[in-house]
Amino acid sequence: MKTLVSQPNRNEPVLVEVPTPPIGDHDVLVDVAAAAVNPVDVGVVLGPMREIAGLDGVVGLGWDASGIVTAVGASVTSVQDGDRVAGLDDNLARSSRTHAAQVVLPESAVALVPGDLDLIDAASVPLNALTADQALAALGAPAGRSLLVTGAGGAVGGYAVALASAAGWSVVGHGRDRDEQFVRDAGASEFVTVLPSSAVDAVFDAAGLQENAIGAVRDGGRFQGVYPMAVVESVRGIETSAVSVRADAARLADLLRHSVTGELAVRVAGLLTTRRCGGRLCQARRRRSARAMAAGALRDAARQRG
Repeated sequence: MKTLVSQPNRNEPVLVEVPTPPIGDHDVLVDVAAAAVNPVDVGVVLGPMREIAGLDGVVGLGWDASGIVTAVGASVTSVQDGDRVAGLDDNLARSSRTHAAQVVLPESAVALVPGDLDLIDAASVPLNALTADQALAALGAPAGRSLLVTGAGGAVGGYAVALASAAGWSVVGHGRDRDEQFVRDAGASEFVTVLPSSAVDAVFDAAGLQENAIGAVRDGGRFQGVYPMAVVESVRGIETSAVSVRADAARLADLLRHSVTGELAVRVAGLLTTRRCGGRLCQARRRRSARAMAAGALRDAARQRG
């Protein structure tokens, strides 16, 4: 089968032919219908994420995928051949990941896609929605507390605003002027373009502003980042941590259902077809910040990020 990989000292993805991956007793083999490209994939290809994550040699690309189950391990009970599923590959070091014709994922990483949700839309959900969800869970109970989300108009940030608002946080969205309507529609009660000083109980730094964002937290508050390998140093008694997203089939199923109802917005900016990229690699649409797009368009994504 064909798969996209990142090779050392090359700043573009490489399409290679590899054997179809074997499946274990608890695994699911999926014919990929759509895959998403996220900024972390671009970082791996261009090099910075290789160094940060300690990646050596050839590594596969892609975190999210949706498609059709074609085989299951002997112990799998939640899905069967022919099911429409989406899943998350949270292992950066694998030699073939979701930017491939087929992907093997553990049953614990795969959720059924509701019938009313397009597979392309479903592929845009796992990484960013689970990242936002797990980051918020780490911040504790929301009752009576205020939360500022940086990059609130982005993919992770947009999910965080919606999920936090629904959970009971008083949400302040931070972003560009053009993001304000989306962020307010997602549930933010306030919107700012300049970070305030010591103004909120917690910050989820979805934009990765790091030290530049911790100043918005009150003394003794909480700060949650997105770089687990570079957690911001604590100041003024603020507890700091960073989310390291993990596959969670049950929670992904909930998030996919919320995407059908409209509680979570599926945001699409474009679509590249298999004709453009060739082979059996199907393509995912792009969401605005996450650049969820065709696996074969990774080079374009890197160039757009400048």
